[in-house]
Amino acid sequence: MMEGSELRAVQRMLIVQGGYVMLLGFVAGFGFVFYLIGSIELWPIPGKIAVQLPGTDKAWRMSHMEGVLNGLLLWLVAALQPAMALPVATARRIARMLVLTAWCFPIASLFDALFKDSRGLKFAAPVTNLIPFFLFYVGIIALVWAVVEIVVRVRKQV
Repeated sequence: MMEGSELRAVQRMLIVQGGYVMLLGFVAGFGFVFYLIGSIELWPIPGKIAVQLPGTDKAWRMSHMEGVLNGLLLWLVAALQPAMALPVATARRIARMLVLTAWCFPIASLFDALFKDSRGLKFAAPVTNLIPFFLFYVGIIALVWAVVEIVVRVRKQV
């Protein structure tokens, strides 16, 4: 069982990393807006840069939502930490796997928005497709491992 200060350290890591991942999602949200309006402009800043960002509305929406939702997931896990009552080493390992996942998914999704033929769904060229492919792969393995470990360990306590 985790002691209070050790639990707080794991929770703080999840909260801080979740905030950073959400901020990445917010930045991708600006990219999404700029893609949709066909220029880079922010009111009340005067002027605009007439440029059509690459990608699709689906790719930009996904990269935006990946950051926001993965950041919120980390905050949710931080809030649930006391109820899980996991050993310190287990809680830290799970938290680190979830942080890894939370970063992998939105970064991988940005490749689809920024580069042609780069969804990362299969092992294939170009290199801008291989990078998100491996990011998704690592993120999925870490996520499945973390969820299975949470379920198994918490279920034993029921």
